[in-house]
Amino acid sequence: MAERRILALDLPRFAVDRAIRREPALADAPLALWTAEGPRRLITATNEHAGIAPGTPLADAQAIVPGLITRPADPAGDAATLRALATWCGGFTPLVASAPPDGLVLDITGCAHLWGGERPMLAEIARRVRGLGVAVRAAIAGTAAGALVLARGADGAIVTADRQAAAVAALPVATLRLDPDLAELAERFGLRRIGDLAAQARGPLARRLRPATLTLLDEVLGRSRRPITPIRPAPPAEATLDCAEPILTAEAIGAGIARLTARLCDDLIGRGEGVRRLALTCLRTDGTVQRIGIGTGLASRDAAHLARLLAPRIERIDPGFGIERMVLAAEVEPLDGRQAGLPGSAAAAATRREALARLLDRLRGRLGARAVVRLDPVPNHWPEQAVQPADPLAPPRPAPSAGQARPVRLARPPRRIDGVSLLPDGPPVRLGTMRVRRAEGPERILPPWWQFGLREAPRDYWRVETENGQRLWVFARRRDGTPEWFIHGWFG
Repeated sequence: MAERRILALDLPRFAVDRAIRREPALADAPLALWTAEGPRRLITATNEHAGIAPGTPLADAQAIVPGLITRPADPAGDAATLRALATWCGGFTPLVASAPPDGLVLDITGCAHLWGGERPMLAEIARRVRGLGVAVRAAIAGTAAGALVLARGADGAIVTADRQAAAVAALPVATLRLDPDLAELAERFGLRRIGDLAAQARGPLARRLRPATLTLLDEVLGRSRRPITPIRPAPPAEATLDCAEPILTAEAIGAGIARLTARLCDDLIGRGEGVRRLALTCLRTDGTVQRIGIGTGLASRDAAHLARLLAPRIERIDPGFGIERMVLAAEVEPLDGRQAGLPGSAAAAATRREALARLLDRLRGRLGARAVVRLDPVPNHWPEQAVQPADPLAPPRPAPSAGQARPVRLARPPRRIDGVSLLPDGPPVRLGTMRVRRAEGPERILPPWWQFGLREAPRDYWRVETENGQRLWVFARRRDGTPEWFIHGWFG
């Protein structure tokens, strides 16, 4: 089994860098972010022009640094931006996790050769993050905790698993980011470096600095490993396209989609799988992400069909200052090869089913998934409630038995019409201005007995034919003995 390789990104001024990205004019001014803790307002982060330690009261900071610009901290916004940056890093590896409040870890096992090795990959990722206006320190190690500690204390370090313990031993305890009371206690005991902690007896160390510190120490030294929890599970199938130059036009995006779908489907043919859902992620040069997706009625690995489904959604992509990477991820299911058959054979029927599925996919792409459905019968007293939407490709449900033949077209809601009958419970002889030539019925439908408080009256349904040839489905609803007539459907 290959040794796990983790690349960690430490963003030491992330909150301040985010504030400067929102207000670029603050880049050259003394800036401090503050948060309220009870009645006090304390500094939480500053840029290099302020020269104030975090934890300083806001009033003191303003007295120390004339002209200090202050902004309230935004932890929720910082967390959302960190997650967005983690999504952006998904263009380098599908396994990316956030390490709040200002770190990211990327599992690059098996990915580094795509960038010419670990060092070129680390340099490229760091360069691109800095290009977003975010300060970054980076390192690579065998565990996530070890890589984060190295990034904080030895920017650019790359160590193998057998050298990880020695590499982190010389780093300050502060790089572990222990709770303030534990860090103060370690300092009081003279434990200033990670190697000093590692040299202590585990029992006394656990009692003084808590067992969680030992667990963290083991992960940092590489003695134990905790798997990262990616922000998004790795897709079963994926294709990536790096753009030589940032692309800006819909035509260029369409060409990229065509290349990605062809590459993805070639891979799926060898795996015996087909696409059920596709998600296209476009990584922009400004660090933001654009995403579109489609679904298919049946598993497919027809590259032209998949590209055609994505094409109408290209207009939803805002390329901004340019897209530098496109990632096409697929949810798949088994799809065996099929030989063409003679007319009437099972293979020919399957081919017709696939053609229907492609047509439905295109219609859903243009009209929306909810606009392309089939109506399946369901048992219900009222005819207007006796159908429900269903997937057109799903096996049909058997229709419940009914009394009289019922029309396919129904009025929603039933249309009130003036009617005349010769007998109290007899058929109509006139409906509006139309004379009734013949009538069949009645079929009485009662309201559901289990629905207490329902005020709907029974309905007596008739199939009638008028003098002008219309064949209607009408019913009479009697309240206080007086019939009210309604047209509910049309035959033919």
